[in-house]
Amino acid sequence: MNLLLMKGWVANLSWRLGGHGRLAVARHEVQLEPERRLPRPLVIAFASDFHAGPTTDPAIFDALLELVRRERPDVLLLGGDYISFDAANIAYLRSFLEQARAPLGVYAVLGNHDVYNGREEISAALAAAGVELLVNRNVALAAPFNEVSICGIDDPWTGKPSSENTFAGAGPVRIYLMHSPDGLWRLGGQRFDLGLAGHTHGGQIVRRNGAPLKHPSGPYSRQYWRGRFEIPGNGPLLVGRGIGCSGIPLRLRADPELLICTLR
Repeated sequence: MNLLLMKGWVANLSWRLGGHGRLAVARHEVQLEPERRLPRPLVIAFASDFHAGPTTDPAIFDALLELVRRERPDVLLLGGDYISFDAANIAYLRSFLEQARAPLGVYAVLGNHDVYNGREEISAALAAAGVELLVNRNVALAAPFNEVSICGIDDPWTGKPSSENTFAGAGPVRIYLMHSPDGLWRLGGQRFDLGLAGHTHGGQIVRRNGAPLKHPSGPYSRQYWRGRFEIPGNGPLLVGRGIGCSGIPLRLRADPELLICTLR
């Protein structure tokens, strides 16, 4: 496949011709219930589906880094699928991972491509870059947001997800970080105030009528394939379109995006 895609030459041509889409910021606001109000707004950045490798030109990671720096979020969350085809392709993402910073930390979960192609190597690369990986566990943010827990679950289908471990001891304000919307399938009756997912690429190639050329796999991924959704008994679910390209180096009517969510 790498040879077929000419070791990234096709992706580079696609990038230069606008075939990766136009990277932009999608903004959301979430109002918490009065009993869980924060001392000040918490600004969260979320990016997923980088797909470093022959289908994604690395220039988009530089553009993403500039966006993150411009937005200056309090915390940066990463939703998995860092590579395509080979774990060694994480090298194309190393500069972004090492330089993208937020005052309250950078936290991540793994995606199905990471699990397929070498989760140990991907996990080690994230750790080396100072990114804290959350696999079926949660972490409380520093004051004044110490009541906020980032709850990261393993990939819903290719990993070994455990909602019980993911939410064990979590604080009253819970951000549910998952690779795909199918993390809802693994929720196990737990509650969250904000859900963040990727995986679907917003369809990646979308017809003129707004329907994806190919629906993503997974029942909730087909239902919640891009945008904002109100989940009964929980907070909203935000499904980002991701950053890179999977399969082929092309996006159509599914521009890449950095989600910025202000939690109030």
